[in-house]
Amino acid sequence: MAETVVIVHGIWMTGLELALLALRLRRCGYRTLVFRYPSLRRSLAQNAARLAERVEQQGDATVHLVGHSLGGLVVLQALQDHPDLIRGHVVLLGSPVNGSVIAQRLHAHPVSRCLIGRSGEGALLGGGPRWHGSRTLGMIAGTRPRGIGRLLGGFGEASDGTVALSETRLDGAHETITFPSTHFGMLFSRAVARAVCGFLRAGRFPPPGESL
Repeated sequence: MAETVVIVHGIWMTGLELALLALRLRRCGYRTLVFRYPSLRRSLAQNAARLAERVEQQGDATVHLVGHSLGGLVVLQALQDHPDLIRGHVVLLGSPVNGSVIAQRLHAHPVSRCLIGRSGEGALLGGGPRWHGSRTLGMIAGTRPRGIGRLLGGFGEASDGTVALSETRLDGAHETITFPSTHFGMLFSRAVARAVCGFLRAGRFPPPGESL
């Protein structure tokens, strides 16, 4: 039975934007599932519980988790609540595990607060789930600063345009790498997909030129 990769989208997204990444992972030999959830209407804990249910439905299959942006926090919350949920590896893409200054700025104004929704509470605003190292985890961050962050005051440090590099630093992560990509663009990057595939296969990111 092929190993399964459950991919979790970010805030405001539907999962359709994950189609190319999912296709590339299937070409690596994985079965893929996109976990869709209401990123604004339900809390992080509620969405994490639904993710855990979806994973448990896979039975004895080896499951890996890949989360983009807020999706990475949903993954961390699910693994915090269910440390033995999966046997595979975890990759987070541009996930603001230390909170998001952009989300905090949006939340500070009543007019834009609705753009964060319930998932932002205790997650994007800080105080999100911690990583206890139950599985091998890799973090990918982008360094091309083009995105909503420019419109909301910028960062004053390296970023992918939406999430600052420092916001992606996760204590206990086995490996962290960066790509010259925007926050959304990493979902369409062949190099990022190759890195994800390599990490899921070996528990480490492949060096350039290494065959998968």
